[in-house]
Amino acid sequence: MTVLVHLIVTLGMLYVIPAGLRLIDPVALRGTARIWPLLAAPGALCLWLPRGAIATALAALYAAATLYLAARAAARLLRSVRRPAAGAGPLAPSETAVLTALLAPSVAGTALVAERSGYRLFGFDLDILALTVPHFHFAGFTAALVAGLVCRATAGVGALSRWAAYSVPGGTLLVLLGYFVDDWAELAGAVVLTGGMWAVALLTWREVRPGARDRTTAALLATSAAVLVATMLLALWWALGEATGLVHPTLTWMAATHGLGNALGFALCSLLAWRRLTLDRTETTP
Repeated sequence: MTVLVHLIVTLGMLYVIPAGLRLIDPVALRGTARIWPLLAAPGALCLWLPRGAIATALAALYAAATLYLAARAAARLLRSVRRPAAGAGPLAPSETAVLTALLAPSVAGTALVAERSGYRLFGFDLDILALTVPHFHFAGFTAALVAGLVCRATAGVGALSRWAAYSVPGGTLLVLLGYFVDDWAELAGAVVLTGGMWAVALLTWREVRPGARDRTTAALLATSAAVLVATMLLALWWALGEATGLVHPTLTWMAATHGLGNALGFALCSLLAWRRLTLDRTETTP
Protein backbone atom coordinates (compact mmCIF):
# COMPACT_ATOMS: atom_id res chain seq x y z
CA MET A 1 0.00 0.00 0.00
CA THR A 2 2.81 2.44 0.84
CA VAL A 3 4.29 2.54 -2.66
CA LEU A 4 0.85 2.95 -4.25
CA VAL A 5 -0.12 5.79 -1.90
CA HIS A 6 3.20 7.54 -2.56
CA LEU A 7 2.67 7.32 -6.32
CA ILE A 8 -0.84 8.74 -5.98
CA VAL A 9 0.38 11.59 -3.77
CA THR A 10 3.26 12.35 -6.15
CA LEU A 11 0.75 12.69 -9.00
CA GLY A 12 -1.33 15.03 -6.88
CA MET A 13 1.60 17.20 -5.90
CA LEU A 14 3.39 17.50 -9.23
CA TYR A 15 0.52 17.57 -11.72
CA VAL A 16 -2.96 17.79 -10.19
CA ILE A 17 -2.44 20.96 -8.18
CA PRO A 18 -0.72 23.07 -10.87
CA ALA A 19 -3.23 21.89 -13.49
CA GLY A 20 -6.04 22.81 -11.13
CA LEU A 21 -4.60 26.22 -10.38
CA ARG A 22 -4.65 27.05 -14.11
CA LEU A 23 -8.34 26.16 -14.18
CA ILE A 24 -9.14 28.26 -11.10
CA ASP A 25 -7.56 31.43 -12.47
CA PRO A 26 -5.28 31.18 -15.52
CA VAL A 27 -4.18 34.79 -15.05
CA ALA A 28 -3.75 35.44 -11.32
CA LEU A 29 -2.44 31.94 -10.55
CA ARG A 30 -0.42 31.42 -13.72
CA GLY A 31 2.92 32.19 -12.05
CA THR A 32 2.17 29.93 -9.09
CA ALA A 33 1.11 27.11 -11.40
CA ARG A 34 4.32 27.41 -13.40
CA ILE A 35 6.65 27.11 -10.43
CA TRP A 36 4.51 24.70 -8.43
CA PRO A 37 6.35 21.53 -9.53
CA LEU A 38 9.53 23.07 -8.08
CA LEU A 39 7.71 23.94 -4.85
CA ALA A 40 6.21 20.45 -4.69
CA ALA A 41 9.43 18.57 -5.47
CA PRO A 42 10.61 18.50 -1.80
CA GLY A 43 7.24 17.07 -0.78
CA ALA A 44 7.36 14.39 -3.45
CA LEU A 45 10.96 13.51 -2.54
CA CYS A 46 10.27 13.23 1.18
CA LEU A 47 7.72 10.48 0.53
CA TRP A 48 10.45 8.11 -0.58
CA LEU A 49 12.82 8.81 2.31
CA PRO A 50 12.68 7.16 5.73
CA ARG A 51 11.01 9.16 8.47
CA GLY A 52 13.40 11.57 10.14
CA ALA A 53 14.85 15.05 10.11
CA ILE A 54 15.57 15.26 6.37
CA ALA A 55 12.16 13.97 5.35
CA THR A 56 10.49 16.31 7.84
CA ALA A 57 12.42 19.34 6.56
CA LEU A 58 11.44 18.57 2.96
CA ALA A 59 7.82 18.05 4.01
CA ALA A 60 7.89 21.40 5.81
CA LEU A 61 8.98 23.12 2.60
CA TYR A 62 6.02 21.64 0.80
CA ALA A 63 3.69 22.53 3.67
CA ALA A 64 4.84 26.15 3.40
CA ALA A 65 3.83 26.16 -0.27
CA THR A 66 0.38 24.78 0.61
CA LEU A 67 -0.03 27.46 3.27
CA TYR A 68 0.68 30.02 0.55
CA LEU A 69 -2.31 28.64 -1.36
CA ALA A 70 -4.40 28.98 1.80
CA ALA A 71 -3.29 32.60 2.03
CA ARG A 72 -4.36 33.11 -1.59
CA ALA A 73 -7.76 31.70 -0.65
CA ALA A 74 -8.04 34.18 2.23
CA ALA A 75 -7.06 37.05 -0.05
CA ARG A 76 -9.56 35.90 -2.67
CA LEU A 77 -12.32 35.72 -0.06
CA LEU A 78 -11.48 39.18 1.30
CA ARG A 79 -11.44 40.64 -2.22
CA SER A 80 -14.83 39.14 -3.05
CA VAL A 81 -16.29 40.49 0.19
CA ARG A 82 -15.06 43.99 -0.59
CA ARG A 83 -16.00 43.93 -4.27
CA PRO A 84 -18.67 41.27 -4.79
CA ALA A 85 -19.42 40.42 -8.39
CA ALA A 86 -23.01 40.40 -9.54
CA GLY A 87 -24.59 37.11 -8.50
CA ALA A 88 -21.27 35.70 -7.31
CA GLY A 89 -20.72 36.68 -3.70
CA PRO A 90 -18.07 35.13 -1.44
CA LEU A 91 -20.39 32.29 -0.45
CA ALA A 92 -21.77 31.60 -3.92
CA PRO A 93 -21.70 27.86 -4.71
CA SER A 94 -18.88 27.80 -7.25
CA GLU A 95 -16.76 30.24 -5.24
CA THR A 96 -17.22 28.19 -2.05
CA ALA A 97 -15.94 25.14 -3.91
CA VAL A 98 -12.93 27.02 -5.30
CA LEU A 99 -11.98 28.41 -1.89
CA THR A 100 -12.19 24.88 -0.45
CA ALA A 101 -9.89 23.64 -3.20
CA LEU A 102 -7.28 26.27 -2.35
CA LEU A 103 -7.46 25.49 1.38
CA ALA A 104 -7.39 21.68 1.17
CA PRO A 105 -3.69 21.20 0.32
CA SER A 106 -2.68 22.91 3.57
CA VAL A 107 -4.42 20.10 5.49
CA ALA A 108 -2.47 17.58 3.43
CA GLY A 109 0.77 19.48 3.96
CA THR A 110 0.30 19.61 7.73
CA ALA A 111 -0.46 15.89 7.88
CA LEU A 112 2.60 15.17 5.75
CA VAL A 113 4.95 17.00 8.13
CA ALA A 114 3.55 15.13 11.10
CA GLU A 115 3.70 11.74 9.38
CA ARG A 116 7.25 12.21 8.06
CA SER A 117 8.43 13.23 11.53
CA GLY A 118 6.72 10.23 13.13
CA TYR A 119 4.54 12.52 15.26
CA ARG A 120 0.99 11.31 15.94
CA LEU A 121 -0.76 14.63 15.34
CA PHE A 122 -3.96 14.86 17.45
CA GLY A 123 -3.31 11.22 18.41
CA PHE A 124 -3.92 9.83 14.91
CA ASP A 125 -2.01 6.76 13.77
CA LEU A 126 0.71 7.44 11.23
CA ASP A 127 -1.15 5.34 8.64
CA ILE A 128 -4.18 7.62 8.96
CA LEU A 129 -2.00 10.71 8.60
CA ALA A 130 -0.37 9.18 5.52
CA LEU A 131 -3.79 8.60 3.94
CA THR A 132 -4.92 12.11 4.83
CA VAL A 133 -2.33 13.45 2.38
CA PRO A 134 -3.84 11.92 -0.78
CA HIS A 135 -7.36 12.44 0.54
CA PHE A 136 -6.95 16.21 0.70
CA HIS A 137 -5.18 16.38 -2.64
CA PHE A 138 -8.01 14.56 -4.40
CA ALA A 139 -11.21 14.61 -2.29
CA GLY A 140 -10.22 18.03 -0.98
CA PHE A 141 -8.55 19.90 -3.84
CA THR A 142 -9.63 18.14 -7.03
CA ALA A 143 -13.16 17.17 -6.07
CA ALA A 144 -14.00 20.66 -4.80
CA LEU A 145 -12.44 22.28 -7.86
CA VAL A 146 -14.33 20.06 -10.31
CA ALA A 147 -17.55 20.62 -8.37
CA GLY A 148 -17.02 24.37 -8.74
CA LEU A 149 -16.27 24.08 -12.46
CA VAL A 150 -19.35 21.92 -13.04
CA CYS A 151 -21.49 24.33 -11.04
CA ARG A 152 -20.22 27.27 -13.08
CA ALA A 153 -20.85 25.46 -16.36
CA THR A 154 -24.33 24.23 -15.42
CA ALA A 155 -25.63 27.24 -13.51
CA GLY A 156 -28.91 27.11 -15.41
CA VAL A 157 -29.68 23.62 -14.09
CA GLY A 158 -30.54 25.01 -10.66
CA ALA A 159 -30.67 23.15 -7.35
CA LEU A 160 -28.62 20.12 -8.35
CA SER A 161 -25.76 22.31 -9.52
CA ARG A 162 -25.76 24.29 -6.28
CA TRP A 163 -25.99 21.09 -4.22
CA ALA A 164 -22.93 19.69 -5.93
CA ALA A 165 -20.85 22.80 -5.26
CA TYR A 166 -21.88 23.08 -1.61
CA SER A 167 -22.01 19.41 -0.60
CA VAL A 168 -18.56 18.42 -1.84
CA PRO A 169 -16.80 21.02 0.37
CA GLY A 170 -19.31 20.36 3.14
CA GLY A 171 -18.84 16.61 2.96
CA THR A 172 -15.06 16.96 2.94
CA LEU A 173 -15.24 19.14 6.07
CA LEU A 174 -17.59 16.69 7.78
CA VAL A 175 -15.24 13.79 7.04
CA LEU A 176 -12.38 15.81 8.54
CA LEU A 177 -14.44 16.61 11.63
CA GLY A 178 -15.41 12.95 11.86
CA TYR A 179 -11.76 12.12 12.48
CA PHE A 180 -12.07 14.01 15.77
CA VAL A 181 -15.56 12.83 16.76
CA ASP A 182 -16.36 9.22 15.89
CA ASP A 183 -16.99 6.81 13.02
CA TRP A 184 -20.67 7.76 12.81
CA ALA A 185 -19.79 11.40 12.21
CA GLU A 186 -17.32 10.29 9.54
CA LEU A 187 -20.08 8.19 7.97
CA ALA A 188 -22.35 11.25 7.86
CA GLY A 189 -19.59 13.14 6.08
CA ALA A 190 -19.13 10.28 3.63
CA VAL A 191 -22.85 10.30 2.84
CA VAL A 192 -22.85 14.05 2.13
CA LEU A 193 -19.64 13.87 0.11
CA THR A 194 -20.90 10.90 -1.90
CA GLY A 195 -24.16 12.68 -2.64
CA GLY A 196 -22.23 15.69 -3.86
CA MET A 197 -19.84 13.65 -5.98
CA TRP A 198 -22.68 11.69 -7.55
CA ALA A 199 -24.34 15.01 -8.38
CA VAL A 200 -21.09 16.09 -10.04
CA ALA A 201 -21.03 12.81 -11.97
CA LEU A 202 -24.64 13.20 -13.12
CA LEU A 203 -24.16 16.81 -14.21
CA THR A 204 -20.93 15.92 -15.98
CA TRP A 205 -22.60 13.10 -17.87
CA ARG A 206 -25.90 14.82 -18.64
CA GLU A 207 -24.95 18.48 -19.07
CA VAL A 208 -21.21 18.90 -19.67
CA ARG A 209 -20.32 15.83 -21.76
CA PRO A 210 -22.79 16.54 -24.59
CA GLY A 211 -21.19 19.96 -25.09
CA ALA A 212 -17.71 18.53 -25.71
CA ARG A 213 -16.45 19.36 -29.19
CA ASP A 214 -14.44 16.17 -29.70
CA ARG A 215 -14.62 12.50 -28.77
CA THR A 216 -11.52 12.55 -26.59
CA THR A 217 -12.90 15.24 -24.28
CA ALA A 218 -16.28 13.51 -24.16
CA ALA A 219 -14.61 10.20 -23.31
CA LEU A 220 -12.58 11.78 -20.51
CA LEU A 221 -15.72 13.35 -19.04
CA ALA A 222 -17.65 10.10 -19.34
CA THR A 223 -14.85 8.17 -17.65
CA SER A 224 -14.61 10.62 -14.76
CA ALA A 225 -18.38 10.46 -14.19
CA ALA A 226 -18.56 6.66 -14.35
CA VAL A 227 -15.57 6.17 -12.05
CA LEU A 228 -17.10 8.43 -9.40
CA VAL A 229 -20.16 6.22 -9.11
CA ALA A 230 -18.02 3.18 -8.25
CA THR A 231 -15.33 4.82 -6.10
CA MET A 232 -17.76 6.74 -3.92
CA LEU A 233 -19.84 3.59 -3.41
CA LEU A 234 -16.66 2.02 -2.05
CA ALA A 235 -16.17 5.04 0.23
CA LEU A 236 -19.69 4.58 1.61
CA TRP A 237 -19.10 0.86 2.15
CA TRP A 238 -15.89 1.51 4.06
CA ALA A 239 -17.38 4.27 6.23
CA LEU A 240 -20.46 2.17 7.00
CA GLY A 241 -18.29 -0.78 7.95
CA GLU A 242 -16.13 1.35 10.24
CA ALA A 243 -19.22 2.71 12.01
CA THR A 244 -21.20 -0.52 12.31
CA GLY A 245 -18.56 -3.24 12.37
CA LEU A 246 -19.92 -4.84 9.18
CA VAL A 247 -17.49 -6.47 6.79
CA HIS A 248 -15.80 -3.81 4.66
CA PRO A 249 -12.65 -3.34 2.59
CA THR A 250 -9.26 -2.95 4.24
CA LEU A 251 -7.25 0.26 3.89
CA THR A 252 -4.90 -1.53 1.49
CA TRP A 253 -7.80 -2.61 -0.70
CA MET A 254 -9.30 0.90 -0.56
CA ALA A 255 -6.03 2.44 -1.67
CA ALA A 256 -5.85 0.05 -4.62
CA THR A 257 -9.46 0.65 -5.69
CA HIS A 258 -11.02 3.82 -4.32
CA GLY A 259 -7.75 5.74 -4.15
CA LEU A 260 -6.33 4.70 -7.50
CA GLY A 261 -9.70 5.07 -9.21
CA ASN A 262 -10.20 8.59 -7.90
CA ALA A 263 -6.65 9.63 -8.76
CA LEU A 264 -6.57 8.33 -12.33
CA GLY A 265 -10.17 7.76 -13.37
CA PHE A 266 -11.67 10.86 -11.80
CA ALA A 267 -9.04 13.51 -11.01
CA LEU A 268 -6.68 13.03 -13.94
CA CYS A 269 -9.45 12.52 -16.51
CA SER A 270 -11.44 15.48 -15.17
CA LEU A 271 -8.50 17.89 -15.24
CA LEU A 272 -7.50 16.81 -18.75
CA ALA A 273 -11.07 17.21 -19.95
CA TRP A 274 -11.61 20.62 -18.36
CA ARG A 275 -8.28 21.79 -19.73
CA ARG A 276 -9.43 20.83 -23.22
CA LEU A 277 -12.81 22.51 -22.66
CA THR A 278 -11.06 25.68 -21.50
CA LEU A 279 -8.81 25.72 -24.57
CA ASP A 280 -11.83 25.18 -26.84
CA ARG A 281 -13.60 28.17 -25.33
CA THR A 282 -10.50 30.32 -25.64
CA GLU A 283 -10.05 29.40 -29.30
CA THR A 284 -13.70 30.17 -30.12
CA THR A 285 -13.76 33.51 -28.30
CA PRO A 286 -13.53 36.37 -30.81
